[in-house]
Amino acid sequence: MIAFLIIGFLVIIAFSLYAQWRVKSAYHQFSQVPVESGISGAETAQRILDAAGIHDVQIEETESFLGDHYDPVNKRLCLSSEVYHTPSVSAVGIAAHECGHAIQHKVGYAPLHARAAVIPMALVAGNILPIVIFGGFFFGFGMLTAKLGFWCYAVLTVFQLITLPVEFDASRRAKIVLGEMGIVRPGGEALGVNKVLDSAALTYLAAFLATLFHLVRFWLMMQSDQGRD
Repeated sequence: MIAFLIIGFLVIIAFSLYAQWRVKSAYHQFSQVPVESGISGAETAQRILDAAGIHDVQIEETESFLGDHYDPVNKRLCLSSEVYHTPSVSAVGIAAHECGHAIQHKVGYAPLHARAAVIPMALVAGNILPIVIFGGFFFGFGMLTAKLGFWCYAVLTVFQLITLPVEFDASRRAKIVLGEMGIVRPGGEALGVNKVLDSAALTYLAAFLATLFHLVRFWLMMQSDQGRD
């Protein structure tokens, strides 16, 4: 079991680092490539929202690097400064992806609502986990610790699993609408958008695999403790 955990941990770490490198590399590469349409991420978002008939979502600038996100509770689409102002392939791709979430919200995309329902439980699980882990280091990883860790990671794994179709679908919508509206041109620009969004998808897959690995790890701990009883 120890060998399995060590190998699994190293594989997960390697894949996570690769995913982070891919998304940063793709973003940097195509942030230097301007779109022929000449519109910024903020302008892209506004055009897509208008075309989708979404008029109650505010587009706001955030200082967080790659902190772009859609806030369904407050109806805000937050774009990092570079995405907000820059007319690049990366900027329009990311802006369109976040608009994809707003469109999901409007049409009642089931996985998006399912993820929203799981978020409160995921927050609780995320707050409990540090206590579980530090408690295990100081007092030993017994059955109680293993069970708490298992159920926390079960919730987080479900959350990450639901996140995958939400993010993949938002990227799918983004690629389609950017082409249909002529914001990106076929060929190099469309290929660049694909690379940026597909690279970002790897980070969500890495997050899911990481939580799944820890879920299995705590399950094995539970089985080991039961075997000693």
